[in-house]
Amino acid sequence: MSPRSLRRATAAAVSVLLLSLAMTGTASAASSRTSRGYDISYPQCGGAYPTKPLFGIVGVNRGIVFSANPCLASEITWAGGATAQLYANTANPGPALSTHWPTGQTSPRVCDAANPDTADCAYDYGWNAAADSYADAAAAWTSLGLAGSPSGAPWWLDVETSNSWRTDVSLNVAALHGEVDSLLAQGVAGSRIGFYSTTVQWGQITGPSTEFSAYPSWGAGSPNEKIAKSHCLSTPGFTGGPLALVQYPYAGFDADLVC
Repeated sequence: MSPRSLRRATAAAVSVLLLSLAMTGTASAASSRTSRGYDISYPQCGGAYPTKPLFGIVGVNRGIVFSANPCLASEITWAGGATAQLYANTANPGPALSTHWPTGQTSPRVCDAANPDTADCAYDYGWNAAADSYADAAAAWTSLGLAGSPSGAPWWLDVETSNSWRTDVSLNVAALHGEVDSLLAQGVAGSRIGFYSTTVQWGQITGPSTEFSAYPSWGAGSPNEKIAKSHCLSTPGFTGGPLALVQYPYAGFDADLVC
């Protein structure tokens, strides 16, 4: 399949996936729900969650990689249990800053202990970070007794400048490739992986890279629902693939519009 055909197929799969998630349930149940999805994470621990979400997306981490959201199981229940969507933080701090740097790791790539600041090491770091996020989600799945596994959930990779990144964007791109490949190795279908960011942040972190154009974008930062809708109509995804969701504030929470 050509890259263009792959992008079209992925876009179609994502559209069907998101719409099916949003429309899950009987007609009577749908009538009792709001017209918008929401995403929540550790800042909502101990507080109220949005009521009657059309769909829910839950942050697996506590704002940084290798750190679990302490309310993950509760929030997955809020998001519909096995039908919850998930998002995971990403980063690439480099060997000087990270206690999780894969110095000396030999798989899936070799991170030479004598030269640990390479694209292969960044790839391993991303691979390990995604594997850790997946393990946290799997533990929540088990504790809740949910059918299946997190491999059946849509996964969004959160790419933000608030996390640590290198000035050499090629190393950041390598780390993100490691993240994607790690989820694929866990059995997550490629059509269920996407990226959360803004055009500006994606550009600063990745270059902006179009190497992930087969994957959809979840756009952050829209100030209201009206502008979110206009983005859906006119704004391309920052990955170069389709714009699948747009986030906007609503009633004290982050709401999400399906494009």
